[in-house]
Amino acid sequence: MSFHKVLIANRGEIAVRLIHGARQQGYQTVAVYSESDAHAPHVALADEAICIGAADVQSSYLNPQALLDAARHSGADAVHPGYGFLSENADFARQCVQQQLTFIGPGADAIEMMGNKRLAKLAMLDAGVPCIPGYQGQDQSDQRLMEEARQIGLPVMVKAAAGGGGRGMRLVHHESDLAQQIASARSEALHGFGSDELILEKALIAPRHIEFQILADADGHCIHLAERDCSVQRRHQKVLEEAPSPAVSPELRRRMGQAAILAAQSCQYQGAGTVEFLLDRDDHFYFLEMNTRLQVEHPVTEMITGLDLVEWQLRIAAGEPLALTQDQVRIQGHAIEARLYAEDPSQQFRPQTGIVRLWQPCQAEGIRIDAGIDEGQTIGSHYDPMLAKLIAWAPDRATAVRRLNRALLDSPLLGVANNRQFLSALLCHPTFSSGQANTSFIADQFSDHPSLRPGPPPSRLWAIAATLLWSASDNRPALAPLRHGSSPASQYTLTVADHRCTLTLSAEADALQIASEDWQHRCRVVRQQHHRTLVEVDGVGLWIVAVCQSHQLWLDFHGQQVHVESISHRRRRSGPQQGDGEIRALMDGCVQTVHVNLGDEVTQGQTLLMMEAMKMEMPLKADRCGRVAQLQVKEGQQVTARQLLVAIAD
Repeated sequence: MSFHKVLIANRGEIAVRLIHGARQQGYQTVAVYSESDAHAPHVALADEAICIGAADVQSSYLNPQALLDAARHSGADAVHPGYGFLSENADFARQCVQQQLTFIGPGADAIEMMGNKRLAKLAMLDAGVPCIPGYQGQDQSDQRLMEEARQIGLPVMVKAAAGGGGRGMRLVHHESDLAQQIASARSEALHGFGSDELILEKALIAPRHIEFQILADADGHCIHLAERDCSVQRRHQKVLEEAPSPAVSPELRRRMGQAAILAAQSCQYQGAGTVEFLLDRDDHFYFLEMNTRLQVEHPVTEMITGLDLVEWQLRIAAGEPLALTQDQVRIQGHAIEARLYAEDPSQQFRPQTGIVRLWQPCQAEGIRIDAGIDEGQTIGSHYDPMLAKLIAWAPDRATAVRRLNRALLDSPLLGVANNRQFLSALLCHPTFSSGQANTSFIADQFSDHPSLRPGPPPSRLWAIAATLLWSASDNRPALAPLRHGSSPASQYTLTVADHRCTLTLSAEADALQIASEDWQHRCRVVRQQHHRTLVEVDGVGLWIVAVCQSHQLWLDFHGQQVHVESISHRRRRSGPQQGDGEIRALMDGCVQTVHVNLGDEVTQGQTLLMMEAMKMEMPLKADRCGRVAQLQVKEGQQVTARQLLVAIAD
């Protein structure tokens, strides 16, 4: 089972992580990339790189034949799937073996069993692993599912048997909603996983999500590397992960760890895997699922155990025995991970696209950053919006929380809207800092949190932005001295999101006097170092990270990232305003469904189209009543941000 060259069948930050890990063990590496990823960091890191198709995942990263062809052309004799894409595809694992390629992961039979929630739960019940009461039978009729749901007792969770990541999952509180939610889960499961098979489970309200990392070799020797707490989730997607869990005692860790090992041994598991449980308030735990791959959050386990999981994946795949006993696993300190996404929390976490204008990851003691982005890179709509992971380690949990928050504030990412501020707000919340967060934490505490509905920027930010834009201008007119008033040339109108501010700039010795209707500040640029600028505001020096291009400014102000645009240069013009009937694409993406035809009468708020971008579905609704005068798209069509899709006339 020896191998020499590893093809990394993935992209983004995990591809970067795997390339580093494989090269550290002396292996040659081959990167694969789609046409839109030609300049991605993982491509430059590998020894060789092969283009495997167009930007869409079906033509590239989800195309088994393209990956197998790349392995053959490059001479790779092993494949590491990472996570996502084909990492839990049993057929792909079998095809690799058939092509004499070492698949760095478990056997296809284990992937197949654990990849189906119904089969996995049946296997766990046979093995004696605690499971949530539910239904996982073969009769998939709506009538049978509704009867079983009533017998289980509401609230009940409807889940896609072949799913994961929250897709095809519905929480049903009322019997009157059962039929509709079953149909909705079926549809999403079929679209996302190619199977509409469902299971039912009794819903545990506000549990903890606890998972155990396991390692197993070909001889059946299996150990666990303690738990990770992944309770901080949004719509069943993990946001923060930590190890060890503040809710797990040594005795509970022992019992849950034994159950995790039992689960792995029941399917003759080999390699690195994760067994996930739900933990209720009475310390009763229940099997949730097993992920037959490396997890996104694996770094927190590495940081508290000192073990390199990618190294052990490679060693086990090469046939080495697991030279560790359970007693040799030691937990040192505490680690927390935050997932950095290209999404806008103020816009219901809608995925974002754009150009990375600046990326300066923090470098500090106890901080690790796994990233798959670089300055100048275009973030498109074809893939998952996760850009990087920030991980902090410290001897104790409180210090780890502070370190991670500091790392977030000290890692400016400009050009693409992201969730840095939201992550910081989570870490600073008393419920999280006290170790009490469960799976309902975000839904309960952040439904109306200020971080999700930012108000107008503070006056100092407007003043700083005006100062930086003025300083960067190549053909700025001379400012009138303050004592003579301000000239027309010194008036600036700036916008940040939906907020607008008109300012007057005047000269005052070596500084600018910047005034609005109800405030004024005195600003001057003291020093500039690359993209860092020391701006003095009313005598107080503030370091600002900023990128200026033409009339646009991207800046980081005390961890708050904003995109400022000067519109003073624009001519006044009459044109369509909000509510004009022009329905445009929110971002780059694909039109999934079109619900109207040319000439249809529509009402305000009616859904006209459904778009999909970065694995998220987004409805586009009519902003006025009228008639569909233009319909410029069809189902399956790729569109770009701000592209006109539908026009509504009187």
